[in-house]
Amino acid sequence: MFRTPQFSERVGSGNLDVFIFHHWSLFAKTTDQNVTETNYTEKQGGMQDTLKESQDDYADIRPYTDAEVASVLERLGRSDELHRALIAYRFGHWPQWMQKKLVRLTAWQLRRHFAPVTTVDAFQAWLSHWINALVESTSSEVVITGLDQLDASQSYLWLSNHRDIAMDPTLIGYALMQSGWPTARIAIGDNLLGNSVLADLMKLNKSFIVKRSINDRREKLREFQRLSGYIRHSLDHGHSVWLAQRQGRAKDNLDYTDTAVLKMLALSGREEKISFIDTMAALRPVPVLVQFEWDPCDCLKARELVAREKGIPYEKRPGEDTESILTGLRGQKGRIRICFGQPLSEGDMTDADSMAQATDTAIESMKTYFPVNFAAVRLLQQDFGYSVPASVVYPTDIELPLNQLRARYHGQPDDVAVRLLKNYAAGLL
Repeated sequence: MFRTPQFSERVGSGNLDVFIFHHWSLFAKTTDQNVTETNYTEKQGGMQDTLKESQDDYADIRPYTDAEVASVLERLGRSDELHRALIAYRFGHWPQWMQKKLVRLTAWQLRRHFAPVTTVDAFQAWLSHWINALVESTSSEVVITGLDQLDASQSYLWLSNHRDIAMDPTLIGYALMQSGWPTARIAIGDNLLGNSVLADLMKLNKSFIVKRSINDRREKLREFQRLSGYIRHSLDHGHSVWLAQRQGRAKDNLDYTDTAVLKMLALSGREEKISFIDTMAALRPVPVLVQFEWDPCDCLKARELVAREKGIPYEKRPGEDTESILTGLRGQKGRIRICFGQPLSEGDMTDADSMAQATDTAIESMKTYFPVNFAAVRLLQQDFGYSVPASVVYPTDIELPLNQLRARYHGQPDDVAVRLLKNYAAGLL
């Protein structure tokens, strides 16, 4: 269990500016930090760049390899866009003429920090100091459970619920590193790669691409089969993989595994006519729960859900995913729980439906209810006249954060307020 102090969050300006700065906090704690590779590389077990990624059959979707790190960092070090983003975020209140003077210094500073970083492991070791600071500054407590019951020398498919675009895989990585485990490769949708700088940052951090935007059914099937093969290839060569249990976040806080995700995973055995159960057993899937006390994106999610419930066509505005990423990163979350279950048994995986049910049952069993969840039920009953199931028993030994929760939806229409409360009360109602 890790207990961390809760700090006030920092509010920046500009979506790309803030996201880049969070990834590259060169002007904060890491300014004079030396990057050492040996210890972390030993923890990773020397598993990078296995078999040259099978002659690079997955070049367009895989993360960057050690051989590519130097050239990618060189490109980022010379990126005017990155320089301007860093300066605009850190020194946005300065006059423009002074900001322009900083461009050359920023470029030099970037290249100085990038110079000793020559492997993916070294990059993640360097980035881990920012990750630790981020988690500690946006939470009051972090609880990590279950890894002590698993084999750190084994690769696993971490099949988790999905509440936050960036924080879910970030927290999985945080838990693994805090526990001395190798980090995992991370599945991300191609909708997050519209900016080349962000794409470079994510692929340096072991992210691989899920091509969600393809419309042609045959082409999509081919790409999903290749994606399935890449996940299997990664696990076979010692790299654990993080994958969300469904496409898109569970904005209503109801965590259900999408059987389409499981059927995609089974495609890796299709050509060899391997059964579903044998294909899944080879992936060693482990259900994982990521749970926040407070959701920084609660109001954003509630507004979107209300629009959809009313039948209003909902189209994401430009930069909306980035806004959600930033809000999720910067927002206070209170207590955080990262719980690793046991590997699913063959009996749990006779088909996609049984595997989905077993995954959901495992994730649900690891959940706990925070005071805010009971506060949501109380406010639905007290302020909006909802009936409450007799099974709901309010805790008597703690004060419910009623006013704190009301402040989350202050000024919002009633339907948005009710939706937000229902999200927090999910599982209790």
